[in-house]
Amino acid sequence: MYRGHTVGVVVPAYNEAGLVGTVIDTIPEYVDRIYAIDDCSTDDTWTEIQAHARLDQADAQSNPEPSVQTDGGFEQRVCPIRHETNRGVGGAIKTGYRHALRDHIDVTAVMGGDGQMDPSILDSFLDPIIDGEADYTKGNRLHRPAYREAMPRARLVGNAILTALTRVASGYWGITDPQNGYTAISRQALLAIDLDGMYEYYGYCNDLLVELSVSEMRVADVPMPAKYDEAESSIRYREYIPRVSWLLVRNFCSRLDRAYVREGVYPLVLCYVAGFSAICVGLVAGVLGLAQDTGLTAAALANLFGVLVFSLGVVLDHRKSPGTEVGVRD
Repeated sequence: MYRGHTVGVVVPAYNEAGLVGTVIDTIPEYVDRIYAIDDCSTDDTWTEIQAHARLDQADAQSNPEPSVQTDGGFEQRVCPIRHETNRGVGGAIKTGYRHALRDHIDVTAVMGGDGQMDPSILDSFLDPIIDGEADYTKGNRLHRPAYREAMPRARLVGNAILTALTRVASGYWGITDPQNGYTAISRQALLAIDLDGMYEYYGYCNDLLVELSVSEMRVADVPMPAKYDEAESSIRYREYIPRVSWLLVRNFCSRLDRAYVREGVYPLVLCYVAGFSAICVGLVAGVLGLAQDTGLTAAALANLFGVLVFSLGVVLDHRKSPGTEVGVRD
């Protein structure tokens, strides 16, 4: 237990042999349950998870009187789970979340099986939730220049694009680094979101933020340094950014429908629709104007009008949902 609360950690792993065992071993002792999910790996990831689960169980049997701080009442700390088919990192996390709900875990964190998340700072993710300041905490590798030094330039650019899109889609206007997978979530928040409908591949974290926003959950950023060690990312950004961008567009429309249209808040939605429509008209008119050397002034005015009206929608959106984010927890 940590400060009187049970804590679980979901460790999604796909082809992380040689790394996932170290992750399991270095998770702090106060964590009550470790849900190690092998997402149908093709290497020895499952064998490694099973081996460390057996070692953990043997250690528990040789120490029958664990301290009160680490005892959440579970007979086995490491819970090995294997997917029969590959479901993506979001699918693995979803499986872990379901087990945490079943076990009535108070706070559930996610720590990747690739060893890129520092277990020693886990308490920084737990404290805002336990203190009642947030329902969900996420890492932020961009808060300080020194923290983002290790992040490749291509990732910085992609992160900046997806940060802007996720802010608009989710309504969390102060968040940064939405791709960060080092997170913690309260049991209350897990019960509030549509867990079954959660996106299962890369982009799950952006999708989850939209769900949290609709459920009016509070989100806090936790500063952390970027870390890239032995593991090679399987993300292909040329495919990832367009796919997640389209996901965010759909999520944005869904959020407007659930949070505003169904509540009768139409002016804000009209600003978004009118602004976006005017921008599209302006862009089309601009392309045609360049081809025919006419109508460029009208195209520019349409774009300007669209940007101004869309910006008004952003302002109204920001004012409509105050208090849903608690800023950076430093």
